[in-house]
Amino acid sequence: MTRPEWNPRQLPDLTGRTYLVTGATKGLGFFSSEQLARAGAHVLLTGRNPNRMVAARAALVRRVPEASVETLLLDTSKMGSVRAAAATVRARGGLDGLLLNAGIVHPPKKRSTQDGNELVFATNVLGHYALAGELLPALAEARGRMVWVGSMSTSLWKYDPVDPQLKRGYSGWRAYVQSKVATTALGFEAERRLRATGVPVQSLVAHPGYSVSGRTVGVRGVNEPTRRGRFTAQLQAVLTQSKEHGAWPLVRALVDADASGGQFWGPRFVTQGEPRRARAATLTRSLEVGDRLWRTCEDATGVHWPFAQAARAAG
Repeated sequence: MTRPEWNPRQLPDLTGRTYLVTGATKGLGFFSSEQLARAGAHVLLTGRNPNRMVAARAALVRRVPEASVETLLLDTSKMGSVRAAAATVRARGGLDGLLLNAGIVHPPKKRSTQDGNELVFATNVLGHYALAGELLPALAEARGRMVWVGSMSTSLWKYDPVDPQLKRGYSGWRAYVQSKVATTALGFEAERRLRATGVPVQSLVAHPGYSVSGRTVGVRGVNEPTRRGRFTAQLQAVLTQSKEHGAWPLVRALVDADASGGQFWGPRFVTQGEPRRARAATLTRSLEVGDRLWRTCEDATGVHWPFAQAARAAG
């Protein structure tokens, strides 16, 4: 018997499952969290700003009164914050899924650093590498899944992150694209290492297409675009979609039983549309790039993924 066609507006029942979403106070993170909660999942909604977390949780509960959701302070640019949040989550037991969504989309014009690392790379890449490693035993216990958020920009600009900290030739756009090359390559490298060590956790990558706030429903405290933003978004309507729809590939990669490790998901028409399997940029699938970035993240964070411990946690 064939499975019914995937419907992003009607997810399978996720009651009894727990998912953690980084950067969940706005945009893709918020709407991914809402979709998970609407399907019955318990959602750990994380962010770096306590006031925004309160506003996001209140908005989610207004929209989904039966939602099971809690907040957790987490700033992916700071290793101390990552370790503290991970310790809190590990104490709870198994974790069914981890959506590595947080990130700086509009980088600073000049290179800035956090904990000694370039800010965009630290926020978009290092924090997620460290968080996924710290939570690997909890994911293994539940035989869960991690999803890294990529970008279609990696197919348009071939920025090989040989200088991931951008100590030379910094630009905001290059910092962003390199960070997305890195997250995508790390997602695939994680899957290779998980399979090689027998850890029953899957690693996938998904991208949201061209998703903009101006085409997204207004949500007080979460999405409040200006009239100009709405107008500009409508001019690009043929290429863009809402943040709600941009969350579809991320959520499908996270919960679809037919999805599996090592896959890449995105909108059907690249920039917009229902979620489908896609093909990642050649650079992000490079074994050499994946291995090099993995070692870079180990050195920069001091985190070495506990594969043996995770295998034991899975029983």
